[in-house]
Amino acid sequence: MSAPGRRGPTACFGDLLLGIRLGVAGGRSGWFRLVMTAVGVGLGVAMLLTATALPTVGLARADRSEARSPGPGVEAPGPDTLLYAKADTNWRELPVGGLLLRPEGGQAPVPPGVERNPAPGEMVVSPALAELLAAPDARLLAERLDARVVGTIAPEGLSGPRDLFYYLGVDSLEAGSFGVSRTDTFGGGGRGDGATLPAVFLVLAILGLVVLLLPVMIFVTTAVRFGSESRDRQLAAIRLVGADTTTTRRIAAGETLVGTLLGMVVGGLLFLAAGRMVGDLVPVRFSFFPADLRPVPALVALVVLVVPTAAVLVTLSALRGVMIEPLGVVRRGRQRRRRLGWRLVPPVLGVLLLAPLVGGLTDGTGTLVEVQITAGVTFLLLGMVLLLPWLVQSVVHRLGGGGVAWQLAVRRLQLDSDTAVRAVSGIAVSVAGIIAVQGVLGAGQAAMTDRHGDSTRFQASVSVYTEPVDWSAERITTTLADTPGVDTVNAVARPFGVSGSSTVDVLIADCDGLRFYAPLPTCTDGDTFVADGRERPEIAPGASIVLDEDDPGTRWTVPNGIRPVEQYDRLVVADLLVTPGALAVPTPEPSTFLVRLDATDPDAIEQVRTAAYRIDPLAFVSDFDEQVTSGLLGTFEQALQVGAVALLLLIGASMLVNVLEQLRERRRLLAVLSAFGTRRRTLSGSVLYQVGIPVLLGLVLAVVTGGGLGALLLAMVQEPIRFNWAAIAGVTGAAAVVVLVVTAASLPLLWRLTRAEGLRTE
Repeated sequence: MSAPGRRGPTACFGDLLLGIRLGVAGGRSGWFRLVMTAVGVGLGVAMLLTATALPTVGLARADRSEARSPGPGVEAPGPDTLLYAKADTNWRELPVGGLLLRPEGGQAPVPPGVERNPAPGEMVVSPALAELLAAPDARLLAERLDARVVGTIAPEGLSGPRDLFYYLGVDSLEAGSFGVSRTDTFGGGGRGDGATLPAVFLVLAILGLVVLLLPVMIFVTTAVRFGSESRDRQLAAIRLVGADTTTTRRIAAGETLVGTLLGMVVGGLLFLAAGRMVGDLVPVRFSFFPADLRPVPALVALVVLVVPTAAVLVTLSALRGVMIEPLGVVRRGRQRRRRLGWRLVPPVLGVLLLAPLVGGLTDGTGTLVEVQITAGVTFLLLGMVLLLPWLVQSVVHRLGGGGVAWQLAVRRLQLDSDTAVRAVSGIAVSVAGIIAVQGVLGAGQAAMTDRHGDSTRFQASVSVYTEPVDWSAERITTTLADTPGVDTVNAVARPFGVSGSSTVDVLIADCDGLRFYAPLPTCTDGDTFVADGRERPEIAPGASIVLDEDDPGTRWTVPNGIRPVEQYDRLVVADLLVTPGALAVPTPEPSTFLVRLDATDPDAIEQVRTAAYRIDPLAFVSDFDEQVTSGLLGTFEQALQVGAVALLLLIGASMLVNVLEQLRERRRLLAVLSAFGTRRRTLSGSVLYQVGIPVLLGLVLAVVTGGGLGALLLAMVQEPIRFNWAAIAGVTGAAAVVVLVVTAASLPLLWRLTRAEGLRTE
């Protein structure tokens, strides 16, 4: 050991080595402390390594998706060209991608993962789709994709192991038809880097990243403080043999460092083990092959540097509030009052960073704005972590009275609430972040619902943009109406008329169909409506509009008495809404068919999809109820669910270890209380109160912080501020269940520690 007062690199290195030796050879309690630290840090590091591998997972999936996408279009046919058309569909909540292929020569390109192009009537499917088609409950999908399966797609042609994809050979594709393209290669089409990310999705992505990673870092910094009280007593013994305060702290840092380094090894092993199975456990949109899970080296280096550094800094910071003397540690006295002022700085900074973006965040924002949002969200959530210890201390110091169990718990928290608060901080941050994500996600879903129109009238639509052979609009309407699970069908024509040099978007349907697009006050056949904000000279009464440029006989004069209406649809806004009786010219052929589904038939939408696919594989079917949770919003929602479960399990484990640690530290006191006749029920109740009080305060703070953050983010993306109280109740309820499970799991140790053997001492 270095001599008292000795300084220099050699002394520091020697002190660290001594701390490492004490951590490795510290007896039963030392080994327990080392194992708990290693396991805790290992779990956190495994999640951090998984986060560092997410970019490569996404890149690998994107590369394979790009490789199977048809390349740039070519004009002239040749022996090395093929015609293709996208024929995507859905099976319940699962997206099923597909391409129709028609080779134009013997040298036509072959998709990756496929040995040859399928002949007409043949189909090559992914392994996951082959398994799904063979399932008894997927009969409707098998009827829809009614072709002979001649092979499966190899992994190089799949975005992930659970990818649902197929290639179908056909002979009906014609060049120049809607949705049909020609190419001479696969791949090279680009990933669409020029596309801008909608503001709501950008906010969700940043918020989700912070919410997932911040609690993990809190968990890691909590794990390095396992067994802190027994370690402090060991350090007091070191002070007794002559070490000064600085030397003692360096020894403590060395002991923490060995546990952290061992935890990083454990985390790496857990990461490698999880990589072989997690790809099949995540939702379909995230499935990946084990080889895809490759951490980014720069991010791994950052984790390797940050985790040990944070562990040492946390240890030194914790020891600043502890006076380690030769005869013991001064920790058991009354805690000094925590100050509120400096704890308000991070949340105020977060608000100041986010406030300028309110009402001004647009799609496709730059990197600087992304950094500003990330920093603002992080500061707000970190501010909650700093406010929680002050809140718990302020509340518990005002508590008193009650039963014996209550008094035992309150007095323990009054003496030392740090351990309990450390365990609660992670769950509070998780709940606050999830509440904010749910708020933004709910607003996005509500906005998508508004974009689809009045889904109480019609729940789906079928759009047929081509002209299938022998399928007139009347036959399509009859076929859909006769489909099981369908109540009514309403045909809608949507010509793009021409008035002078301007294009006029016209919706033609009966009153029931038009009410899907706009809340009409009154409507009779012969009425015409103009969309609010779309009044232009070319759609004023008396204006002349040609509904079909190829047919001069479709020239129509806008009648008098047109009334303004506000449409539901925010994305595609029509100029005029016209009933058939208002037209004095032939009505254009309908291309969209609104469908009212039988609410009692759970497979009604699948019946519609199958019928539409038989009419035309390129027909587009919209399920207005499902699309609220599909696409990017569905991806974010699934990621939120997976992340929330992982975080709650991780933090539940952290809370359990903290409770067990507290019980072990108090084993002699518990044995004394039991010897004096204290009932087990009373001691169990004290443990529940001791865990529950900080959790309750943390959840209250989390709901307030999460709600405020969600409101601020919604104001940024210019969405109405509304709260999903059911989701908030579900998140807080799940956190409460975690507390109950942790308490129940700690009871066996509590009962064992209250035996008479616990009175023995050395």
